[in-house]
Amino acid sequence: MAPGIHRLGNELVNFYLVEDGEERMLIDAGLRGFLGQVEGLRLGAVLLTHAHGDHVGIAEPVREAGATVYVHERDAEMARTAKYPARERSMRPYFRHRATWELLWVGLRNGAMSNVKIAEVTPFGDDAALDVPGSPRVIPTPGHSDGHVCFHFPDRGALIVGDALCTRNPLTGRTGPQLMPGAFSVSSPRALASLERIEGLEAGAVLVGHGDPWTGGVDTAVARAREAGFS
Repeated sequence: MAPGIHRLGNELVNFYLVEDGEERMLIDAGLRGFLGQVEGLRLGAVLLTHAHGDHVGIAEPVREAGATVYVHERDAEMARTAKYPARERSMRPYFRHRATWELLWVGLRNGAMSNVKIAEVTPFGDDAALDVPGSPRVIPTPGHSDGHVCFHFPDRGALIVGDALCTRNPLTGRTGPQLMPGAFSVSSPRALASLERIEGLEAGAVLVGHGDPWTGGVDTAVARAREAGFS
């Protein structure tokens, strides 16, 4: 994906392994069924872009093995309790899409239907400087969740955006840079406004939680998402 950054997960749900010399960490933690993908790795940290279930699936067993789990302070309670705030839209309108049923099937096979709680997390704020492999810059991008953040690795040319953007809508199947669907977000207007915070960043690879990496530039991805609108 970028120097020292590897994509994990499957065709629908991504998370990332970051290496810095002998040190390794995860950014996001996928679904419960993905634990075997990191078996045998010594991981010092898990950085969460946000605390939704498809991003925290293996965080607790990795924490129990010795890793520190970091999450923004506004998502910390959700990480600990697996209690989610109200979403913007109902799931009901999306069931006409084949992609919705595909996502549900993948989720069922990989433990997404069970609540995932993380017993202990280390919260950070908007201006955090995290002492973790790669020393990423934290960029608050609320909207998908209240505490959503992106992680920028300027020296590696990578921006890991979690669900601030996707390149494959997990419910409609539409491809290209866009916001996540309203059924998964607390506020699409806030998520759209948050894209201003990543504009101008240099990154040859924009790494998303759902879909393939985007290599056409951050500003182009933001412009495409604005053009696509809400779903």
